[in-house]
Amino acid sequence: MLGLYFHIPFCASKCAYCDFYSFPGSAAQMDAYTAALCGRLRSFPAQPVDTVYFGGGTPSLLGGERIAAVLSAARRHFNITPDAEITVECNPDSMDDALLSALSAAGVGRLSIGVQSAHEDELRLLGRRHTFPQARQAVLLARTHGFRNLSLDLMYGLPGQSTEKFLESVERVLELRPEHLSCYGLKLEEGTPLHRAQPVLPDDDAQADTYLALCRRLAAAGFVHYEISNFCKPGFRARHNEKYWDLSEYLGIGAAAHSFLDGRRFAFPRDASAFIGGASPEPEEAVGSFDPRAEYLMLRLRTSDGICRADYQRRFGDFTPVEQVLRPLERCGLAACTVDGCHLTEQGFLVSNAIISQLI
Repeated sequence: MLGLYFHIPFCASKCAYCDFYSFPGSAAQMDAYTAALCGRLRSFPAQPVDTVYFGGGTPSLLGGERIAAVLSAARRHFNITPDAEITVECNPDSMDDALLSALSAAGVGRLSIGVQSAHEDELRLLGRRHTFPQARQAVLLARTHGFRNLSLDLMYGLPGQSTEKFLESVERVLELRPEHLSCYGLKLEEGTPLHRAQPVLPDDDAQADTYLALCRRLAAAGFVHYEISNFCKPGFRARHNEKYWDLSEYLGIGAAAHSFLDGRRFAFPRDASAFIGGASPEPEEAVGSFDPRAEYLMLRLRTSDGICRADYQRRFGDFTPVEQVLRPLERCGLAACTVDGCHLTEQGFLVSNAIISQLI
C-alpha cells in the first residue's frame, strides 16, 4: 500500500539547526497552499493508502481545519484504509484545544511532538520557541483529547552537553509515558545559524557513550530499538517511516516533498509559490542518481531487522557477497548473522556509515 506525505513549509520561526524548507507564512498563503495540496492530489492515480504523514516545517501551525480539509480531499481521491496510521508533526507552542479537537475529529491518531530537550538553556541554544513545561502541558493536553500514540523527539550531542545532562532529559520525557521516541544527534547543517557559529560539539567517543547509555536506559524502560534513531513500545513502530526503510512506495505532495513511485524518484521544487502556481515535480535525474541495491542496503542496515536473506534474493539475487562482508563483523560485536539474514548491533550502528560504505 501507498504511504502519503504532505510537506507543510510554514514555521513561526526557524530553529538554529534546521535546514528543511520552511518559512513564516500568512493566513492567505496557508489557505492557498492548502487548496493547492487538495487540488494536486488529483494528479496522481488513486490507490490504497495505509499511512499519511504531515511533516514540515510545523504542520500544527497550519491549523486543524486546514489539515482536516487536506485529509478529506485525500479520502475522496484515495482509498485510505480504516486502520491507516495518520501522523501530524507538532511543536508544543502551537498545540491547543482547538487544534487537537479538530485533528482527533479528522481521524489523526498519531502526533510527533518536537520536544528536543528538557533544559531551557539547550532549547534556547537550538532556537526552539517552547519551554519544557509547555512541552509537558502539550503532551498532557493531547492525552485529554484521546491521543494514545505520541512520538517525542530528543536531540543529543549538543554543545557542552554531557551524557548525564542528556539522560536527565530522557528521564523527564519518560515521565510523560510516550509510545515512541526519536533521538537524533545534532548535525551542523551548512547555511544554518549553528553552522555559522561553529560551536564545539562533544567528540565522537563522548557521543557514542551518550548513545549507548540512551539505548540501555530505553531498553530498561521497555522500548524496542528498531531503527538507529527510533525506539518504541511494542506495537508502536512508525509505520509510515518504515516505508522509507524498506523501499515501499510513497507519494510526497507539497513544496520540497519527495516521492518514490514505480521505481522512480521525483520531487517538487523547494518553492511554495511555485507549488501553489502548479509547478510539476522534478524529473528523476534532477534529484540524483538512484541505485536501488545500494539504497536498500543503506536503509535496511539502519534497522534492527536488518537485511532479510529471502527478501534480498528476491529483489537482487545472490546474498553471499553481503554475508561475506557482514559475517566477519560478528567477531567484534558489530553485526549478527543468522540463516534468515544479517543486521547491525547497537555498537554497529555507531559505525554504520563505514560498514555501509564497505558493503556498497
